[in-house]
Amino acid sequence: MRLAGLQMGGVLGALPGMLLAAFLVFGAPAVHAANAVRSKGNHTQTASQDSDKGLNGISVLEQFGDQQEARVEGASKLTDKRKHTIMFWLALPLLLLLLTTTALGVATGIFGKRLFIPHMICAGLTLALVIAHTIAGIVWFFPF
Repeated sequence: MRLAGLQMGGVLGALPGMLLAAFLVFGAPAVHAANAVRSKGNHTQTASQDSDKGLNGISVLEQFGDQQEARVEGASKLTDKRKHTIMFWLALPLLLLLLTTTALGVATGIFGKRLFIPHMICAGLTLALVIAHTIAGIVWFFPF
């Protein structure tokens, strides 16, 4: 079956699998984090309970500020080993996308295959990962 001059079966046949893999890598942790936040937020109180404890708007905001400070302190406690692990897991899909982009570019340029659009999509994803990898490397390791 041909779709706009591209054969269904090559790269486009694998596109749904690649989208599923991208969701599992990038979307699943976000869903898990949202569920964790939602489960922590199920502690509800009535207005009379709030007034009995003497809570007002300022004390509630102070509690949120304390939570934010604790979260920021926890985020800055990444060890170098953990940072290197994160950089490694960023580099794996980066190398895979780089090889895929190269293969699609060679197939398009040299062999005349009609794979320019998948080549450009892979090139854009590669560029996005290169930028993320570079920013993380500079922020974490530049001061040595």
